[in-house]
Amino acid sequence: MATSSTTLSFILTSFLLCPLMAYAEDPYVYFDWVVSYSQLSPYGVQKQVIMINNQFPGPLLNTTTNDNVFVNIHNQLSEPFLLTWNGVQMRKNSWSDGVEGTNCPIHPGKNWTYAFKMKDQIGSFLYFPSFGFQKAAGGFGPIRINNRKVIPIPFDSPADDFDVLIGDWYNVDYKELRSSLDAGDRLPSPDGVLINGLPEYKANFTFQPGSTYRLRISNVGLKTTLNFQIQGHKLLLIETEGSYTVQQYYDTLDIHVGQSYSVLVTADQPEKGTYYMIASSRFSGGDALVTGVAFVHYNGSNGQPVGQLPQSPCSNDYSYSMKQALSIRRNLTAGAARPNPQGSYKYGSINISRTIILANDAALINNITHYTINGVSFIYPDTPLKLADYYHIPDVFTLGGISDTPDGRVPILGTPVIDALYRDFIQIVFQNNQPTIQTWHFDGYNFFVVGMDGGNWDESKKQAYNLVDAVSRSTIQVYPFSWTAVLVPLDNQGMWDIRSQDEERRYLGQEVYMRVRGADTSVLPDPRDENQIPSNIIKCGKAEN
Repeated sequence: MATSSTTLSFILTSFLLCPLMAYAEDPYVYFDWVVSYSQLSPYGVQKQVIMINNQFPGPLLNTTTNDNVFVNIHNQLSEPFLLTWNGVQMRKNSWSDGVEGTNCPIHPGKNWTYAFKMKDQIGSFLYFPSFGFQKAAGGFGPIRINNRKVIPIPFDSPADDFDVLIGDWYNVDYKELRSSLDAGDRLPSPDGVLINGLPEYKANFTFQPGSTYRLRISNVGLKTTLNFQIQGHKLLLIETEGSYTVQQYYDTLDIHVGQSYSVLVTADQPEKGTYYMIASSRFSGGDALVTGVAFVHYNGSNGQPVGQLPQSPCSNDYSYSMKQALSIRRNLTAGAARPNPQGSYKYGSINISRTIILANDAALINNITHYTINGVSFIYPDTPLKLADYYHIPDVFTLGGISDTPDGRVPILGTPVIDALYRDFIQIVFQNNQPTIQTWHFDGYNFFVVGMDGGNWDESKKQAYNLVDAVSRSTIQVYPFSWTAVLVPLDNQGMWDIRSQDEERRYLGQEVYMRVRGADTSVLPDPRDENQIPSNIIKCGKAEN
């Protein structure tokens, strides 16, 4: 994590030019990351993998609430590169969001420093490459935002924390996968599931008998929901994506792409034993089941587990999975980033100012299958939307380019942006009329997951909403031929990405941006509401000059 004095001087100078990010009482933390290629063969086929500081998965971004974070990225790949910080809210600062709609990519041989603040946030998250389907080659890693010492956690301190990254894996090179999608092909079945970058029976965890451990589990894969369990052990769910949850035991957990969960696991089985840790595919249709397996050793035992590999829930049992999802509730008595309990925000009594229904679909456009939202398949211009908006560059994106509800239009390619008012309180309904599970993410925000069910959403569904202790998170699943409703306080100005976490679908258009601005869009945002443009911003496309 060493950083040169020249780089530090540059970072600090840039930081001081963005004064609203600087709080004298809050720590500054610096990370210096080199992004490069290496050849690895997790499943027997050598493949070009993206490493960060020669690590795969990448290093832990370990921070604390309100830290001022600087991540200097040196790109040694053969093509441009971007990282996005999945679940980190980037308060007032979409400038460092790390997606193509807000940032120009870092070119080969260049470096750029992301600067952001972990403002009023705790929890478990992940980062990954957002450019050019590079996530299929790695470049992902874990993020922790720890509680400040003055804020108690709602459970006894564990003996240790483990980051557990699970995800589907493809032996095909990411550039070949990208080319096949461009040509109209679909992704093949994954070749396996990795646990912390390792194939079956290669990853190991050591527990001491009687001790309790925190596992921060993130699904870093491309598209496959994974079911997680540890043989003979209960999973006590305590947190998901920045919210402490009502503490409940689960035998297994469905973890959808892009989601993160924290569980406590107590080593309460016979001493000197070894136990299976399993991550197996769910809802994969006709595809063969793929499974990742690691070992949990007691007292450093290197023996083999006793008994058969435990079975996961039925592959296509959506009712089991939905029931589990609805059982996850917010712990209203716990503080998180602040001393006051999480339940002090009475989201259920706020009037909804706008309802937006986002329906996903597939369509043939120019003889190639694209994925759409309300009839529009998103394409990226050569100028980031955020820069175009800041410099008032025309003909880059279309405000209001999609309707608030599906209108039956002929599917088209486009660059739509939803225009939304700062401090509004809105409802977003994700409507899935397809036979495959969907997973959605909203950059810059957490939302309250108030309801999900089968069929089509209508106003009558509000009667069954959870308006008391709905969990707050940034990534949510929508089951086939079903809907999920979330409530969002629009308290973070900027240009924010709403996307499918299924990387194939996102690459082929299942994405839209929301511009959250004050009522008067003819003036720049008040610096109290949104950070000024960084002095080191990369410019490209129509913004370059």
